[in-house]
Amino acid sequence: MKIQPEYTGVWRITEMSMWDRDFIDLVAPGHLEVIPGGTGTFAFGEVEAEIDCRIEKLADQERLAFSFAGWDEGDDVSGRGWVVANGDRMEGWFSFHLGDESTFKAEKKAK
Repeated sequence: MKIQPEYTGVWRITEMSMWDRDFIDLVAPGHLEVIPGGTGTFAFGEVEAEIDCRIEKLADQERLAFSFAGWDEGDDVSGRGWVVANGDRMEGWFSFHLGDESTFKAEKKAK
């Protein structure tokens, strides 16, 4: 599935409702990368995961929805989320299966 260019690229996670900036950047700078083919990765805290993306429409709004699978401190994690891009800014939500959830904000990194 091809993903629209407004979603693709590397996005720096700048804010999360569940965790502070020190946690976001605990191991490496928190980020979300969306690849045009519909896959990507994210990392924040001690979490690293791969994503599988789809464009979904809700009423008159479009957003990028994704599922994810990866690791948190060596333990398997999975879940889902979504993002809405507006220029070089993005807002979204992560939800861990049977676990935490958090909204987040991100800014697109320059190429």
